[in-house]
Amino acid sequence: MKSKKFFLKYVLLILNISIIVWLSGCQTLPSLKNRTVETHISANNPSKLSYINAPLIAQHPNLSGIYPLDDGGEALVARRALIHAAENSLDVQYYIWHNDTSGQLLFHELVKAAHRGVHVRLLLDDNNTRGMDPILHVIDKEPNIEIRLFNPFADRHLRFLGYLTDFSRLNRRMHNKSITADNQVTILGGRNIGDEYFDIGKGILFVDLDVLAIGPIVNQVSNNFDLYWNSDSAYPLNKIIHRRRNKLKADMPIFKHKTYDFLRAERYDNFYSRNNFESKLTNGSLDYQWVNLTLVSDDPAKALPANIHKSQNNTDSALLVEPDNKPKTVVKYKNASLTLNQLAASVVEPKKDLLIITPYFVPTKTGLEYLLNLRRQGVHIRILTNSLSATDVPIVHSGYVNYRTALLKSGVEIFELKNQGYVRSAKDHRLSGGSQSSLHAKTFTIDNDQLYIGSLNFDPRSSRLNTEMGVVIKSPEMAQYMNKAINDALPYVSYQVKLTGDGKLEWLKTIDQNQTKIYHHEPDTTKWQRLWVKILSILPIEGML
Repeated sequence: MKSKKFFLKYVLLILNISIIVWLSGCQTLPSLKNRTVETHISANNPSKLSYINAPLIAQHPNLSGIYPLDDGGEALVARRALIHAAENSLDVQYYIWHNDTSGQLLFHELVKAAHRGVHVRLLLDDNNTRGMDPILHVIDKEPNIEIRLFNPFADRHLRFLGYLTDFSRLNRRMHNKSITADNQVTILGGRNIGDEYFDIGKGILFVDLDVLAIGPIVNQVSNNFDLYWNSDSAYPLNKIIHRRRNKLKADMPIFKHKTYDFLRAERYDNFYSRNNFESKLTNGSLDYQWVNLTLVSDDPAKALPANIHKSQNNTDSALLVEPDNKPKTVVKYKNASLTLNQLAASVVEPKKDLLIITPYFVPTKTGLEYLLNLRRQGVHIRILTNSLSATDVPIVHSGYVNYRTALLKSGVEIFELKNQGYVRSAKDHRLSGGSQSSLHAKTFTIDNDQLYIGSLNFDPRSSRLNTEMGVVIKSPEMAQYMNKAINDALPYVSYQVKLTGDGKLEWLKTIDQNQTKIYHHEPDTTKWQRLWVKILSILPIEGML
């Protein structure tokens, strides 16, 4: 009798799961047939920013001015100043936008800009918007604001079921990050919108890097935004989310949410006033460095399911390369997109030195062979990535550990960021001073001559599944400065990974100039963490990392 009841319960459970999956499968995305096609405004439109920037740009023909944002607090202030300064348009594109203090502050600034008559286009990847439908809905209803979701989930409640019925599409995400005002000033790089990216709050704080830019590069970023905004993966929010009665008002002083910290917001208001960033932005006194920039971005078609997206010449995606002083070209690569070797080859092949800074490093066999070949040619290679104790995604670390020994045997130098520490910024203050710091910046330098800053991680997900964007900066001064800053900081912020005489791994921690501590397993971790990573490293999941 008991076995019969158990059997009936089992059948009912299977039946319920089947019904849920079937209902989820019945929910489909709406047609894009009547969706409007929109483009950015001309840079010639009169505005405060155009008036200030025009003489600066004229003095530096074919070059763009960049201002590095290597401090979290200033990165938030810069975005707020950019929104404040906008008079005509704001084009905003992000992978993550949290509903926390910084996210709500910037949402509120976008609403205030719309009330001034600024046309706001907000494109968000839908992978990280869980629970935010009410707020996004009320913002979208504001005049002058339009929100689109990239690769959205049709079912807004049981999202995980979408992976059962639409995995090929939902596994591809838009990892791009940029915000552009009046087609005059843009900010792009590695930061998402969230407290952990701006040195706010508790928990892990991310060491990250952006650049603010003016000049020819801005129109290229705007063109790229249009490609994504009008792509087959961008759905108007009002066609995706369920309309409900909502008591929220977008013009409230701030959206009410349990994660909002009024005291913390007040501190940022005070910091914003003291920093005076907006005045510097609008009077042309920011200390721009004038350089040749190349915009590198995936074609948004990369985010379509593999059975739909079939580019010509057996390519997996297109790479847009737009130098400041050349017409836009489209370069297509086979099998993958923004991999390390292809991105480097699009600018210059390393001859002497390559420094890679990436939070997630899973080079794959192809990337490993590329790096080994560079070493055979005598190229000095250094890699800085997260240690197991610092990473926020241990499963990716399990893919990385399979490549350490081969790289070290070839002479590649590997450094892993400690879970506590900081990297000094160009302004000689901390990128992250939190008790827990995790590397999130994605950059590399080539031959002390060129520098990449963007969203690209060196892993299979970035090269094959996610769309990415960034800029290659041709500037010996910046590349040399980055190399020196990293070299000076590495002994204090990282463990150096080396091989012992019998081929085993060891981690070296610098105590002072005369003392080094040696670990024979991943530092600051438990045996269970190490065991879990070892188990994961055996599984055939590298392509998903």
